Amino acid sequence: MKQRLQFFAKAPEIMKAVSALNKAVDECGLEVSLLHLIKLRASQINGCSYCVEMHSREARRDGETETRLYLVAAWKESPLFSERERAALEWTEAVTLIADNGVSDELYARTLEHFSEEELVKLSVALGMINTWNRLCIPFHAIHPMPAAKAA
Repeated sequence: MKQRLQFFAKAPEIMKAVSALNKAVDECGLEVSLLHLIKLRASQINGCSYCVEMHSREARRDGETETRLYLVAAWKESPLFSERERAALEWTEAVTLIADNGVSDELYARTLEHFSEEELVKLSVALGMINTWNRLCIPFHAIHPMPAAKAA
């Protein structure tokens, strides 16, 4: 696969705004480890290899275990995630796939058991942000870093 275009170079002004929102999300006060998990899960759902690679790498850098990273895709069946993380991952799936079923009142209520209303807004903006990145990287074929020896 070959990258189609460099979106930062083609639309620098709007990409500055996207980057500013991304910085705000990263500094919003939610746990960095939680942000890594939701970014990874949304990127898995969307099939964004660039973001899956980046968020897996960044999570490892920040102390996340390989085992938990492998199990993000199967978080429902793993006891390795806290109740707060599980609530965030369930919210991630619903918001990322919002066109399928929306977000139910039951899920909203369950999520509020683990997040304040302010945190839930921040979580939702973080999900909007990663979904924006996925929607830039996938159609323009952003290529994740890879060792030259492993390239196909």
